[in-house]
Amino acid sequence: MLKNWVVVPTCLPLVLRRCHACASEHFRASGKFRVNAHHKLIDAWLLALCTTCGETAKFTVLERMNVRSVRPELLDRLHGNDPGLTAELLQDPVVLRRNRITLDWDDAWRLDTGGSDQLDHEVIDVSVRFVARIPVRPMRLIAEGCGLSRAEVERLIAEGKLVSAVRLSGKLSGDFTFILKR
Repeated sequence: MLKNWVVVPTCLPLVLRRCHACASEHFRASGKFRVNAHHKLIDAWLLALCTTCGETAKFTVLERMNVRSVRPELLDRLHGNDPGLTAELLQDPVVLRRNRITLDWDDAWRLDTGGSDQLDHEVIDVSVRFVARIPVRPMRLIAEGCGLSRAEVERLIAEGKLVSAVRLSGKLSGDFTFILKR
């Protein structure tokens, strides 16, 4: 029997970047944007606040783009401070790379197993799906979803009772499947 588990974000992740004012390394996206137009050119930034001192940081979204080349619905979302756009931009590798930032997903996601009614079967086949690119160790997901300790998960892998096509020891942010034999 195939079980479907889903890794779901519960809030926006923290942004990891050094604060110029207090040397803290955590910013919280405010969900607000600053848009500035210079004749036919436009700049837009996502604003974030330092979690320690409250200093504002600007993360570049658009830089010196011709206004006509920007989709009108994107402009509307920027001007309206669309919280969904904030989440999308924090998932955009181009925005992350351009601003030299990384994300801290600790305590910003949960695992939805749909109930643990099938975990007592002899063999369970599980498909894990990620709603967002959240880097998580598969061993942690398996331990949490099956109610096992991480040491027990490691033992099951060593005994060949827990198998997957992906490496279970590193971090993943993409969908995967595994089979657990009791």
